[in-house]
Amino acid sequence: MPWQQLQSLLALVLLVTVVGQEQKAASLEEISEEESTTKEDWEQWIADGREGSMELPGQETVFAPGHWDTAAFHTTNVLSGLEFGAISVPSYRGPGNSDLRSNRELPILLWWSENLFPHFPGDTERIDCLHSSCLVTKNKKVKTQKRTKSVIFYGTDFRAYEAPLPRLPHQTWALFHEESPMNNYALSHLPGIMLFNYTATFRRESDYPLSLQWLPSISYLQNPAVPLADKNRWRRDGYAPVLYMQSHCDVPSDRDRYVQELMKYIQVDSYGKCLNNQKLPHKRLEDTSTATTEDSEFLAFVSRYKFHLAMENAICPDYMTEKLWRPMHLGAIPIYRGSPSVRDWMPNNISIIVVDDFVSPKVLAEFIESLDRDDAAYLKYLEYKKPGGITNQFLLDSLEQREWGVNDMSRPNYLNGFECFVCDWENRRVAAERTHRRSPEKASSPEPHIANNNHMGCPMPVPGFGNVEELPENDRS
Repeated sequence: MPWQQLQSLLALVLLVTVVGQEQKAASLEEISEEESTTKEDWEQWIADGREGSMELPGQETVFAPGHWDTAAFHTTNVLSGLEFGAISVPSYRGPGNSDLRSNRELPILLWWSENLFPHFPGDTERIDCLHSSCLVTKNKKVKTQKRTKSVIFYGTDFRAYEAPLPRLPHQTWALFHEESPMNNYALSHLPGIMLFNYTATFRRESDYPLSLQWLPSISYLQNPAVPLADKNRWRRDGYAPVLYMQSHCDVPSDRDRYVQELMKYIQVDSYGKCLNNQKLPHKRLEDTSTATTEDSEFLAFVSRYKFHLAMENAICPDYMTEKLWRPMHLGAIPIYRGSPSVRDWMPNNISIIVVDDFVSPKVLAEFIESLDRDDAAYLKYLEYKKPGGITNQFLLDSLEQREWGVNDMSRPNYLNGFECFVCDWENRRVAAERTHRRSPEKASSPEPHIANNNHMGCPMPVPGFGNVEELPENDRS
């Protein structure tokens, strides 16, 4: 789609968004009172004048977007065959909070992306979160119901022309997008991200940050490295010092252009489709799905290399993937280009080589070769694997405080965590709006929370090596 058409489309949808939000205060009185039927403790909570506060009935903890408590939440599969017009399934009170409302009284969250619904095999669930409860569904029949308070979109699948328009004034939009803007570049532009009220993205400024989505735990980094003597033996047997494995070429970071220049000065074994110069030892390892999982045979093979080129597909703050964390898990040194803020997240001050620290690929190659020849200097980059070697308190705190887990059954996954985040905030918003409706002179209408460019934005792409002016005309797109 030409950029001019994209701008027009985004401007149109943004206009619908802004108009809908401006109409919100004027149309509060039109919202049905069906939402106000509550159990006794909720009615008392309202009577006590606490409805517009950050707290919910029975909860004393206050938290803001992006700062979650670490308590678990619970989901309950009790709504099979649910009919939203007249909810007839048994009411259920989950153990996650003191929300006593029946299913028919709960706000509804609608997952708009049919391919991403974190409750299998049904299409509707009750979720009992830390502070409150909601119904979540992928049934689009409820999209216009007044109880449907928020629509959750998956960024990769989001298309403005497929969105539920006109946007209803009583609904918020939430964005879950763990990928870089390469998967949907419209979201990296301000008109695109401003369509959403809540976000879960790779940026730490997001309402529900996913910056460490590829790092399961501190112990993942502390996994013992392959002995350096073994790696040196592989070097003597003809292995290059540097591994490159990419099959997704022509990406916004233009990584292949830099690697191609680097190859002029140092031996690089490239096994993927991009700049390929080596064959993998077994056919099954050529499957890209194998290369993106923790396949033991694949990991055993790539762990032979002392250095891994870890080049992200986009240059975005806090966007860090398995390309960075996997070499560290294996005890290789990542040669990294990606997040400009990557050092904020590293286990200590010497654990990776950052490409942009070097004035040219030639100078970088010389530095790699010096480490390849000096075992003591090389091993300094693996000090974080020793007891007490991880000294970055920000990293330690971030892993400890995130309420979701990666391959951790004691914590929710980030999909369930985000929908609970939206659920709790929507319950607060509805309560605040009801308070304003009943006592407008005492309680103001809640201000809409709108995402900004810090939630998803990235710098404009530049050539991986050299300047735009130096590129051929047919190589600048």
